[in-house]
Amino acid sequence: MSETGPDVVRIPIDRRLLRGLAVAAAAGGLLAFTGAFGTGETSLAFRLTYWTPMMLTGALWGHLCSRMVERRIDLDRRPWLAVAALTLIISGPLSVMVWAITNRFFDSDRSINLEQLPDFVVPVLVVTAAISALNVFLGRTPVQTHAAPAGARPARFIDRLPFKLKGAVIRAVQSEDHYLRIHTDRGSDLILMRLSDALTELEGLEGAQTHRSWWVAKDAVRDVSRGDGRATLTLEGGVEAPVSRRYAKALRDAGWY
Repeated sequence: MSETGPDVVRIPIDRRLLRGLAVAAAAGGLLAFTGAFGTGETSLAFRLTYWTPMMLTGALWGHLCSRMVERRIDLDRRPWLAVAALTLIISGPLSVMVWAITNRFFDSDRSINLEQLPDFVVPVLVVTAAISALNVFLGRTPVQTHAAPAGARPARFIDRLPFKLKGAVIRAVQSEDHYLRIHTDRGSDLILMRLSDALTELEGLEGAQTHRSWWVAKDAVRDVSRGDGRATLTLEGGVEAPVSRRYAKALRDAGWY
């Protein structure tokens, strides 16, 4: 309990999941309005009831699959390979789900007809490939965080600094498996946290995601070098942070280098 009232538990927001759900909801609306894949003979309300929950469920499954794919495929270097892998992994179970839901919606006797299952594979592959491509390439905009206004509460992430780094200036945050390495002016240390969650809590510090595994404080950048089509930021203290191709243009446009 704080002096001003009960403590508020803040649940970290996964922005990629929210973006995926938004894309799926939009796609569901589009499929419903166009009466795609032979659903045009039903009412719009019926099509929305059919398409929207199915697309959102598919987005949740796709989000879990994307977590697995990202551990094995570098989205920065091989985005199309990632799209292909996502399409194949997602489509199998999703085809079964779509077949089962469609049977419940459109078959009056709601009987299980296994002979119809292969008919759903190609449509599901097409829709999944389109949604996967949108999510992979829409993810090319880096998450940027901003300095807190005067008098505002500092970034929540500061409270997570280990005891030996309390009061230190954060220069970068680097993902290492399930841990984050926090680089500061007093050295570095590890904490157990995901970078996607940390990015939300870093709001209040001026910086940006430069790579899927890195967040960098803008004031810490001292030099920029380029090679092999990539950029590397040298930070105060000598730490080098990579800039991936998927974020390079956005960071350049924002005046980082």
